[in-house]
Amino acid sequence: MDQGPAPDVFDPRLYAEGVPYDRYRLLRDRHPVAWQSEPEVLGWPAGPGFWAVTRHADVVRVLRDHRTYSSALGATQIRDPDPADLPFLRRTMLNQDPPEHGTLRRTVARAFTPARVDAFAARVRGRARTLLRAARDGAEDGAADLVHTVTDTYALLNLTDLLGVPAADRGLLLEWTVRIIGYQDPEDAPAPLLGPDGKPLNPRSPALLGEMFAYARELAAHKRAHPGDDVMTTLALAGLEDAELEMFFFLLTVAGNDTVRSAAPGGLLALARDPDAYAGLADGRAPSDRAVEELLRVHPPVLSFRRTAAADTELAGQRIRAGDKVVVFHASANHDERVFTDPGRLDLGRAPNPHVSFGDGPHVCLGAHFARLQLRVLYEEWIAAMPAPELAGPPRRLVSNFINGITRLPLRVSGPRR
Repeated sequence: MDQGPAPDVFDPRLYAEGVPYDRYRLLRDRHPVAWQSEPEVLGWPAGPGFWAVTRHADVVRVLRDHRTYSSALGATQIRDPDPADLPFLRRTMLNQDPPEHGTLRRTVARAFTPARVDAFAARVRGRARTLLRAARDGAEDGAADLVHTVTDTYALLNLTDLLGVPAADRGLLLEWTVRIIGYQDPEDAPAPLLGPDGKPLNPRSPALLGEMFAYARELAAHKRAHPGDDVMTTLALAGLEDAELEMFFFLLTVAGNDTVRSAAPGGLLALARDPDAYAGLADGRAPSDRAVEELLRVHPPVLSFRRTAAADTELAGQRIRAGDKVVVFHASANHDERVFTDPGRLDLGRAPNPHVSFGDGPHVCLGAHFARLQLRVLYEEWIAAMPAPELAGPPRRLVSNFINGITRLPLRVSGPRR
């Protein structure tokens, strides 16, 4: 039986209108491992194409099987990096396979302990309370853009506290994050820097990260001389080579910041669109920890991750050749009817909830505990001080097939609590 052509889920412009759940469902039902072309888009060059993996079981299988589906062979973004940049990109554990990945991950894990993260809970709560109050008190016509008044600052300051970045330098981290994450978005990203051939430089190339790396070395030197109870002190004293330290700083700055920077407004948007679900959270019928998991399920911070086949293999009946790109779609897996009952419904009490918003396998998100803490506290403080979330204008989504970003979220912030 002819299943028809597989719909496109590559074009970043699709995601500006919303996550293409109808297309994902068609892929899950008819083309669970579907070939996707990579045409030139928004000035970025065409690529050779890739396999899109959309069912939950297959996504988990790919993420857990590092021997067959490598993070190191071609790195982890859909677009192919310049081959000359690959050795550089492989310095970060995101673009490594075990056992090298495990060695570096254990180093960071010693700095990212749950006890250290939990010690920040009171500071995180105070910051959420202060930012929400300021947004409410400074609102014009009772509405505010929560991205620019609350969630961007909240995610950034919480991360820089944990890292031990001086207050005067915190704006740099946001600038670097926007350049690296928002590069596909003509509005969100700065003008791309061009290489000698006139084409845009990859935002993860050495040419664009020199400033960040120089700062990482300076901060590490400062921490060795003036140690503190923070992640950068632990890394600075761990005996890492400069290249490893630089890439850790890059990974923690960008991934650590953007996880909450994307998930927090996404969760508030989901609550604004479902007043009954919010009422259940506000009156305690939905436990906050389960609510956080469900909001992560419906708005995963990352939409997709790439692997490269290390050998000829087969997935969901589809033959894959060594060297092929294999891209898992987290947002699709989180809506797989084979795993989640009524996946389109926001069920804040959903259990079990085996979403893959933080990945799976050896690369599962190291900062997931810190992200969950920040999200839970933000929602709790919203309930305590703010009216039920209500849209005051259209939100704006990031143009990206990688990050599930919200760049503008106008919400009502004054009025009676409900």
